[in-house]
Order: sequence, then structure tokens, then C-alpha cells
Amino acid sequence: MATLCLATATAGLLPAAASATDQAGWAAQAGQPERTTSGDGYTARIRRTEYGIPHIQAHDYGSLGYGYGYAFSQDNACWLADKVVTLRGERSRYFGPTADTSDDPGTSNLASDTYYQGLRRAGTVQRLLARPAPLGPTAGLRQLVDGYAAGYNRFLRDTGATKLSDPACRGQAWVGPVTAQDIWGLFYDIDTDAGAGGFKQAIATATPPGAATRPAPALAAPGSPHAPNATAAPTGGAPRRGDLGSNGWALGRDATQGHDGMLLANPHLPWIGSHRFYQVQLTIPGVLDVSGAGLYGTPLVEIGHTRNLAWTHTTSFADHASLFRLSLVPGDPTSYLVDGKAVPMTRQTVQVTVSGADGRPSTVSRTLYGSQYGPVLADNWTGDTAYALRDANADNLRSMNEWLAMDTSQSLAQLQQAQRTYQGIPWTYTVATDTGGATYYTDSSAVPHVTDAQLGRCGLPAVDDLPGILDGSASACGWGSDPDALVPGLFGPAEQPRLTRTDYVANSNNNPYLANPAAPLTGYPAIYHTGRQLSLRAQLGLRMIAQRRDGTDGLGTPGFTLPTLQASMLGNRNQSAELDRDEAVALCRANPVQTATDGTRVDVRAACDILAAWDTRDDADSHGAVLWKAFYYSLLQGGPHTWWRVPYDPAQPLTTPRGLNGDDPQVRRALADAVRMLTGQGVPLDAAMGGVQHWAGVALPGCDQGEGCFDVVQTGPASGGSGAVDAPGDFAYGSSFLMATELTAHGPHTRTLLTYGESGDPTSPHYADQTALFGRKQWVTERFTEAEIEADPQLRTTVLRG
Repeated sequence: MATLCLATATAGLLPAAASATDQAGWAAQAGQPERTTSGDGYTARIRRTEYGIPHIQAHDYGSLGYGYGYAFSQDNACWLADKVVTLRGERSRYFGPTADTSDDPGTSNLASDTYYQGLRRAGTVQRLLARPAPLGPTAGLRQLVDGYAAGYNRFLRDTGATKLSDPACRGQAWVGPVTAQDIWGLFYDIDTDAGAGGFKQAIATATPPGAATRPAPALAAPGSPHAPNATAAPTGGAPRRGDLGSNGWALGRDATQGHDGMLLANPHLPWIGSHRFYQVQLTIPGVLDVSGAGLYGTPLVEIGHTRNLAWTHTTSFADHASLFRLSLVPGDPTSYLVDGKAVPMTRQTVQVTVSGADGRPSTVSRTLYGSQYGPVLADNWTGDTAYALRDANADNLRSMNEWLAMDTSQSLAQLQQAQRTYQGIPWTYTVATDTGGATYYTDSSAVPHVTDAQLGRCGLPAVDDLPGILDGSASACGWGSDPDALVPGLFGPAEQPRLTRTDYVANSNNNPYLANPAAPLTGYPAIYHTGRQLSLRAQLGLRMIAQRRDGTDGLGTPGFTLPTLQASMLGNRNQSAELDRDEAVALCRANPVQTATDGTRVDVRAACDILAAWDTRDDADSHGAVLWKAFYYSLLQGGPHTWWRVPYDPAQPLTTPRGLNGDDPQVRRALADAVRMLTGQGVPLDAAMGGVQHWAGVALPGCDQGEGCFDVVQTGPASGGSGAVDAPGDFAYGSSFLMATELTAHGPHTRTLLTYGESGDPTSPHYADQTALFGRKQWVTERFTEAEIEADPQLRTTVLRG
């Protein structure tokens, strides 16, 4: 075991070996209450086990943040430096105004800078920080953030910007110290991701008709493939997400062989950019001991477990923002009517520094327009109407209070109390269990208080069967509130969907209705979307649980164990293939020559044989999976889904729709189109999934969620070659942090897998070391206790003193 002690002296940084007294001090103080360190007197211990997983230990929140900020920066300093440039509205200064931001496709640097400069000049985050808890940050959280920023800065001083290992930022002028304010801004950015954060371009480029025009996108937010991706259109529909996001299971004492609680966490998020996870254990002896993962830049665990409690999150289907249609004053496109009275729009001028083609800086001025509901958007702003966005998380920094409280919780009751106290989860469901073997599901996220009656009275044209845009010309159409809501305008805890069971609760980005089919959740406001049809992936997840409980999945004795939970997760089952592969083969063999969409006649006999031999799994070495993916893609691209023999029936949500209708022209064309597509791309029809899907050269399992894959993975054949900060043309999305944990009476037993490793630096040994495990369906055995951590032969320890 190697130990490095870093101490600050008047003459500079003096490295020295940690003494036996240092180590004894940590052990002697274990179990003591929290002690607060004043000033910059931080002290933290960072122990790294296999795969570079850090275990941070300190005796106060400030020092814990200091150790966490330092450890994270060792792995991802370039990412945080790049993110801070974005949050400060300085991308145009360093990277030019026209390129898209590094992890927000469809938003130009200039639009991004305009948006963030608007937030900074409005003092939005400062105003939220000035509020006392629970609305503002708790004292412990403030200390944690201060320490985290100091830890990053300490790493930068120790290393030097010119000696950073990651070529993405080594020696760059935009790399420098960060402030606690930057970290708070990052929190706010996460919280508003399902609302205003999805409309940066539309907010930043809004211009009244008749004024000098600026390029403006469609109202729909950029289609970046991350969970809180919002889309909207003035023809109907508030910002909402599609089938993007995660799997989460909480298994109770009636579903597990050990009659305890078990949890599966499987978030689906991008492998590049701001929605990556970092795995860590955080410990303040006697105060906090939590292990799991947090989003980059957050000094917390957002998905994880303590000794007696485990939880995860999946993306909520509820609306977290509303679009309001403004009726404009005739002749004045910057004023709107509310109850017949004219209300002028607000205007905010911001200035952005822009680097020209010759490298010289100049200043560009932009005006942001606002309404009583929120920012005015660029799209469809005419002389008669405009659209404004009200975000339920526009004043939310409470989320981090809530996650910190969850990180110290030891029971479902304590987790629920944290949610009632802070009401800060921005846009996710919560799935949890504890050692007592109870399970819990809720949508406690920030949801606008819009009743069904209000939707009927105020709703304008809708998207599909979901609530639509609200009429901004009537004050009665504004958001209401509940007496138990911490923030006016939102639904309070009493109105939120929730379910407690002793068998299980589960979510795969389906609506709350079928968290457990034995106890459907009904009677909730339509804005929670409780009646939406299950996706194929959600159907498969519930089938997998039912089959494990009755032992019909081929994994042995009924009931979950930790090994069977792991095997279920990485079984790479495909719902569409299990339902329809045999019918597709029969159709193929009955029609060996089929007509493609362009009229070409295609011999599909080889495809018939390949699909017939396929095991319907999407393992890295499954031959036929790529052909099925192309076939199903062709079906989905063919227009309305009319190819089912048995259409969707709300009375049979788990088993419909099903069966391919061989008489449907879409079905008859799809296989011919798939064969032509793969042949045209030079991909063999019998290619294995791992032959076309890689990260950093590692062949990967998994497939598209549209097919009904449980283990969602979408990458290209050359993904992962450029790092995690800025990878033009690169793409990877899907299973990111996997956690299977069993909460036994003797402590948690946990297996984890961070699919892309701890570091976004392609030169790091921890850039893709866990990717190789993922490709082989292997997990990491978590080290949670002191004995487990100290027993690691690869253990490396750093003691930091500020």
C-alpha cells in the first residue's frame, strides 16, 4: 500500500510520508460526531481501490468536499474547466461564437453564452443562495461546496495547467481556478435541465417580429440523447421527455430469497459531456457513510446506498415546465394581454465577448425578453402571439439539500422525510428499499400545479393525449398551489404518486401507473401522465421481474439473489425480438424475395437463416442482433405503427401490442430495407453487435431502447476515441452506472460497474478499464467497510492538508 501526504507550508507544498500517528488518528476518531473546520484548514484522506474508485474520508463537510474535489480533478479536471467556461458564458471568447457547445448539440456558443450571461447578470443563483434552508442551502452543503471548489483549485496548483495529462485542456488559457459560485451554477444547470436548460437557443435568440432577425431553431429543444431532454412545439405540448432514461428496481422481502431489500440501479445517460457519473464513497465518521455515484461536478452521491438504505432514480414522465401562449397587444409585439390588461415584456441586455476569425475579441450585445411566466422563446413569435416558458425548477437549489439528506438516511422513513422537507428532486422518480425489505416508489419531483379542470379550461392544442400549452391571457390559467408545497405553484407531497410494497416497485421510464401491476396507481393529475402506454423496454422489465419470481427465466430457484439480479441486468434481452422474431422469420421464408421502399427486389433468404439462428439476445457476440436492429429501425421509420396483429389495449398493458402483421406493407418492406441498408454500409448481415458497437475499441453489448432492450447501449464503431469533454462526431449513450445491492443484516453486499470508467481523460488508466469489464459482463465487487477497503492489494492513499 502506498501513502502520499500533501501538506501546505509557508515555502510551498512539501510532500512527505504519512506517519503512523496520522493513520491512528483517523481510526481513533471513527464514530465521533461531526467537527467543523474553520478557514481553509481542510484535512481529508483519499483512498483509491481497484479501478481507481476513490473513498473520501474527513471529519467535517468542508474537508470532505476538499477531498472529493481533489479526487475528481485528478480524473476529470478538463471536464470541470470546460464546464465552468460554459457556466460563465465565455465559450464564444475561447472557442468562437458559431460552433455548438461541447455537450449541447443544437445550441451555438453565442446562444449558450447569452443564456448564461443572462442568469449571471440577473443574479439568479446568488438570490437562491441568500435564502435560508430548506429553500436555500444548508450549512453542511455550503461547507461541502466551498471545500469542493478549493479541492479542485488545490489540484490545479499542485499540477499546473501546463502539466495536465489530458490533451483536451493541457496548457489552455481557459483553464483556471473555480469558485463555489461556479459549482452552485452547475447545480442550477442540472435542476433546470428539464425546463429552461432545454431551450437555451430559443431563449437566447428570441427577437420581436420586425426587429433584426437572428437565426432561431424550431421550438423543439435540441435532440441531445440525455434523460432530461425536453421537446415542445407551439402546436401543443409542454416540455417533456421521451423514452430516454433508466431502469430502476427495488425488490422487497417477498421477492428476494434472503427476505431483505435489494436494488438495481441502471441509469441511461450520455457517455460524453455533462451527464456522466463519477463513482465514490463519502465518509464522515459517525455522520455520513454513503457509496454510489454522482453527476460530474456534484460533491454528492445521487444514486447509491448507505448501510441500511439504497435508492436510484429514473427520468420522470411528468411535465416540469409549461408553455404559455401570449396574446400580444395589437401593434406592440413586446406587450401581452392578461385579463384584458396590457403587460410589457421585460428586457435584459447582456454582452458577450466573441473571438473573431482573426482571433481578436469583440463585444456582442443581445436582448433577452421575459414575461410574468418566464422567458419568451424565439419560435413562432408573430405580431399576434408569442410563447413563454415557466420552469418548475426556476428557483431550485433545494435538490442538493435533499440528496445530502438522503446520503445520511438509513431507512425509507428517513428518505421520505428528506423529500418532504426539501421537495427538491428536479425531474426524476425515486425507487428505494431498506434492510427491512420494504420498497418505495414516488414521483416527488417538481411538477407544476395544473389540475385536470384547469387543463380542460385553459389547455390549448395538445401533443398526442398529453396536456397542451396553457392560455397565458387569463390569470386563472396560471399555476395553482398546495398548502403542503414548499414552493408556490407546485404540487405538494400529498398529491404526488407513491407506492410502498413488500414485493417490488420498478420503473423503466414508464408512467407511475404500473410501478407494480398488482397495485396500479390511479387518481393522480394528468400532468403526471399516469395513463401513458408502456414502452417495450418497460414491458420487458416487468416481465423479467415476474419470471424471476416464478423461476421461469432459466436462472434457477425462484426469487432474487445478488447473482441472479446481476444476470437479469446483463442478460441483454430484447422484447421486440422475443415477441416477433419467429413471425418475422416465417414471413421471410414465405416471401424469400421482398420489395424495398425504393422498389428494388431483394433476396432475403440469407437474412431468414441468420434471424432463425439468433438467440434473440444483444450480447456482444450475438450474431443476428445487428440485422434485427436494422429491421426494427426500418419498421419504426415507416410511419404510424400499424403493423401489430393485436393492437395496444389499455386493459392489457403488459401484453399488447404484439404480433407482426405480415400483410402490412411496412412489415413486408422492412426486411428488404434492412438488408439493403447493411449491405450498402458494408456490414455483414450476420455481424455481431460487438462488431459495430464500441467504446475505446471495446466491443459492447446492448441495443436501442426502441427495440425494447433492457440494457440500452448506443455507440458507433469508433466511439470513445476522443475523451469525454469535446468529441465532435462521437456518440455514446446508455447504461452508465450499474449498481446491484443487497441490504443484509450484516451490511450491504454490492456489485457495481461504471461502464466508461472514472476518468474522461483518454490517457488515464481508468478511462475505459471498466468498459472492458462491461464488454465481458463482469462486475466490480464494492469495498464498503474499512476492512474491505484496507484489504485491497492495490490500495493507494493520499492525505490532504489545506
